[in-house]
Amino acid sequence: MRAAVPVVASLLLGVATVAGFAPFGFSALPVLTLAALFALWRDAATPRAAAWIGFAFGAGLFGTGASWVYVALARFGGMEGVLALLATAFFCAYYSFFLAASGWLVARLTRKGSVERLAAAAACWTLAEWLRSLFFSGFPWLSVGYAQTQAPLAGYAPLGGVFLVSLAVALSAALLVEAIATLRSDRRRIAALAAAAFAAVWIAGATLRAIEWSRPAGDPVSVSLVQGNVEQELKFDPKYREQTLAIYADLVAQAKGRLIVLPESALPMFADEVPVEYVARLRAAAQARNGDLMLGLFFFEPRATGEDEDRYFNSVVSVGTSPTQTYRKRHLVPFGEAIPAKPVVGWFIRRVLHIPLADQTPGPADQTPFEIAGERVAVNICYEDAFGSEIARELPEATLLVNVTNDAWYGRSLAAEQHEQIAAMRAVETSRPMLRATNTGITSMIDHRGAEISRLPWFTRGVLEGTIAGRSGATPYVRFGDSLAVLVALALLGACAASARRRSADTG
Repeated sequence: MRAAVPVVASLLLGVATVAGFAPFGFSALPVLTLAALFALWRDAATPRAAAWIGFAFGAGLFGTGASWVYVALARFGGMEGVLALLATAFFCAYYSFFLAASGWLVARLTRKGSVERLAAAAACWTLAEWLRSLFFSGFPWLSVGYAQTQAPLAGYAPLGGVFLVSLAVALSAALLVEAIATLRSDRRRIAALAAAAFAAVWIAGATLRAIEWSRPAGDPVSVSLVQGNVEQELKFDPKYREQTLAIYADLVAQAKGRLIVLPESALPMFADEVPVEYVARLRAAAQARNGDLMLGLFFFEPRATGEDEDRYFNSVVSVGTSPTQTYRKRHLVPFGEAIPAKPVVGWFIRRVLHIPLADQTPGPADQTPFEIAGERVAVNICYEDAFGSEIARELPEATLLVNVTNDAWYGRSLAAEQHEQIAAMRAVETSRPMLRATNTGITSMIDHRGAEISRLPWFTRGVLEGTIAGRSGATPYVRFGDSLAVLVALALLGACAASARRRSADTG
């Protein structure tokens, strides 16, 4: 029974951590919950015990913070409730495994109760976040760095991205535990050093936060971000198609901006199915403002000789004053847009999950920014903006980031607010403004420091008007991506392991 107490406590800590993210915004909370987790790891008697503690924390974090996966599967994906619940549980368990492995490794490499164990915990936490952004298409959601988007520690983002911010959070947590533990054992000098290091991490973050990493790239451009608020249940219904076209035509007619942006799959059809006169109407509206319009739709390519299947692309196309340009989504959502291991599980997925166009083809990796409305626009679709290193590839050429998305899949859950916070971190990392046009929300304008300028109310129909200035220049993150965060975390872990080995040899 006593062995279960740390596991249950860790589960509750994971649940509590969710309040650090949007929409709650208690940004200091992840520092405290990670400190408590690291304290549990510090006192874990065996690697196995530490692994269970880590797994429980992940179960609480993902089971609460990513509970919207169930909404997408059961309500909009057509999956049976029990099966959707099991699939969501597996999803959460899979990503909890990364924290279980972290706990095991921390306890395996270092001695119980040692400062090396705390430092190793910070390093392993960061590496776990990075690794889960890579495997199985990646899921960097709920990285603790996102909770700091408007806090002093966000100053590290232009250097090493969200994972360097997460490392700063984790180091703060480790130093907090060390300061409290040594103070309680009357080792005041060590406690003072830990407290000073804690303060240094935060002061450095605040100092970096004050730096302007980019400069204006020209005159501000007027923008109109369109939110159609088309119900997800009706969006892909052919009987509702004409009404959808009318909704967006009316909203575009109201738009005043030189750059008009419609959401992901605003037109839920293939490009060759869109009436020619409708496209001409949109183009004329953009040209009347001496600008351009971006809209989401799909492209169809029939199978080539030797291929087994036709190809579908989730895309954004521009029409207006500038030449027509097209972006095809590169990073597809597993099961929602692409089927992993299709020869093995494809038949089963198609049987239990009923999502339109769920077997798409990724676009080419080397796509260039749109040159429209006097700006160079880095386009990303849906959760592509969760991958900072992929967004950074479009820079420093791009002056502006634009995300089009459809978070209606997740209903009135936490997903939309979390997604906007992720987009804001991309703005901080790259020192570029981010424009978001969504179907049901959150449609917003975010400045180059990650601050929300304005937004439309959730689940309403309308046009968000404003002006934004493109930026030029390259942050260190744009040049080096996640490398700095990963290298620092690996170096810290290696130093902890070496120090622990020396101590073991000295006492052995």
